[in-house]
Amino acid sequence: MKNRYPAIIAVCAMAALLCFFFMSGSSSAAGKQIVGVWFVQFPDAPFKYHMVTFHSDGTMEQANPDAGDAHTSDSNGMGVWEVRGGKVVGKFVEVTADRTTRQFVSRGEISFTLEMEGTRFTGTATGRFFDLNEKLVVGPINTPMTGTKIVL
Repeated sequence: MKNRYPAIIAVCAMAALLCFFFMSGSSSAAGKQIVGVWFVQFPDAPFKYHMVTFHSDGTMEQANPDAGDAHTSDSNGMGVWEVRGGKVVGKFVEVTADRTTRQFVSRGEISFTLEMEGTRFTGTATGRFFDLNEKLVVGPINTPMTGTKIVL
């Protein structure tokens, strides 16, 4: 009798992949719409214009000009997103340094909820900033946010 375990394992693995694909947020309408590059405005941020990329694997990147804040410099934000109840929710993290001393200032965590409208979205974001001891030093700061998808 042939060993059937490899075939059973292959079928189970395929079933798990299909379940993951159909249950992941990126397979929903909002998940498909959000994937891409966006020009995003956070009106209450030190510099309100940002570029954000949402990847199909549920990761994201955020960037804005380093010179946007005269006192601090921040890294690109990197984070995660998913679809919940038809809305896109997520969080990105950035590290901030003092321009004069070049020392760590804070770790910023910016969470958001977005509603898709074709090649545009609207939503809200909340920023919280922590010191090296995980103590909240700034925030929560709430701001609306809007985005326009970059398309050809």
